[in-house]
Amino acid sequence: MDTIIFDVDDTLYDQARSFHQTFRKMFEGTFTDKEIDQIYRVSRKHSEILFDQSEAGEITQFEWQTGRIINACNDFNIPIDIEKAEAFHHLYVEEQQKIILFDEIEELLEALHKEGTQLAILTNGEEKHQSKKIEQLKLTKWIPAENIFISGTHGYAKPKREIFEIMEEKLGLDKTKTVYIGDSFEKDIIGAKQVGWQAIWMNHRKRALPENAPFKPDHEVHHAKELLGLFRDRGTVNYNPNNGHL
Repeated sequence: MDTIIFDVDDTLYDQARSFHQTFRKMFEGTFTDKEIDQIYRVSRKHSEILFDQSEAGEITQFEWQTGRIINACNDFNIPIDIEKAEAFHHLYVEEQQKIILFDEIEELLEALHKEGTQLAILTNGEEKHQSKKIEQLKLTKWIPAENIFISGTHGYAKPKREIFEIMEEKLGLDKTKTVYIGDSFEKDIIGAKQVGWQAIWMNHRKRALPENAPFKPDHEVHHAKELLGLFRDRGTVNYNPNNGHL
């Protein structure tokens, strides 16, 4: 592979951790980790729907940021108002300043960087917010700033093919030698496959493959350790999409 491109949220780090911390600070009650994780999963579904509406100009960014937790709480009959939703969002942003890479991801980035593989980032979101996460994760240690693409900067968000094609042009990508790694089947896998890239589904939430999906991932992994295993071969990083092992 000439180029390996990563999503950020819930691919390079555990996004649920920030949510759990925020939820426990904002809501009283004896919620179990399992219950909070269920709320997190639902909030993510709402977030993706609302993000698309925000990108289309149908709702404001504020309505997306607050609506995802409001809708999730409503689904579980948890009282919340707009003021609390706004406070939740701001605290969530603060908690995301504490994010850290999965250990195996850091090892993988280091190995790929040493090998000379071209690395890049493609993430959805507002430029300033996503840039803070990228800075917190210290990703420019391995990935040059010119290889980092944030949808809010370019006006197109995954899975729209335009953002993938912008990357192809800017980085001079060879479709047949480009791999994209992400956690969202709808945004990441479909987005990458529709333009002819290879795609690895970082499905550590163990979501079901949608019925009648127009594309399938070249590989599906459920843990960062499995992802590292795809690339490691006796201490080197040689990914072979045809055999799926090292």
